[in-house]
Amino acid sequence: MRAYDMNKTNSIFPILKTKRLQLRKLTKNDAQQIFYLRSNEIVNQYILRAKQKDLKEALSFISDRNQDVENCKICYWAITLKGSQELIGSICLWNFSEDKTVSEIGYDLHPDYFHKGIMTEAIQEVISFGFNKLKLISIEAFTHKENTSSIKLLEKSGFIYDPSRIDEGFPHNNIYILKNAN
Repeated sequence: MRAYDMNKTNSIFPILKTKRLQLRKLTKNDAQQIFYLRSNEIVNQYILRAKQKDLKEALSFISDRNQDVENCKICYWAITLKGSQELIGSICLWNFSEDKTVSEIGYDLHPDYFHKGIMTEAIQEVISFGFNKLKLISIEAFTHKENTSSIKLLEKSGFIYDPSRIDEGFPHNNIYILKNAN
C-alpha cells in the first residue's frame, strides 16, 4: 500500500486514530453533518464564510474537498468518535506553501462536543502527522481575536501568536504559528 504523499495524486489518504477519535476522509454520508457545521450560528460565529443553504451545497463541498485531497491541495479529515461513523467535526491542513513546507490548519466542531478535549486530541494528531509524515517546517492558524476557545486551543497546542503578521483583508484575525522542533 502506498503512503500518503502531498506531491503525488491518488496517494492513499491516511486515517488517523487517537485514544477516542478516528479522523477519516469525508463521504457523501457526511452531508447532513457538514451542512450543520457550515450553517450553524454558533459554529460560524467567528468564521467569515458563506453559510450553506442546503444539502446540495454540502454534497458539493464534500466533492470539492475530496477532489482537493486527490489533487494534493489539502488534507481534510472528518472527526468521528471511535466506533461511530457520524461526523462531529472536521480538521484540515490546507493553503500549503508552494514548496509544501508550511501549511495552515483549520477546524470546526459540533457544539455538543465543545469543552470535552475532542479538538485538542484531533489537533495534536494532525500536528504530528504534518510534522512527521508531511515534513512541514511550520503550521499556521488564523483565528478571530475574540475566539477565546480557539486561542486557548492553539496556545495549549504550542502555537505562538505572531503580532508582526497581519491577515490581509481580515483585520479581526490573529495569526498563530507552530514551528517543527525536529
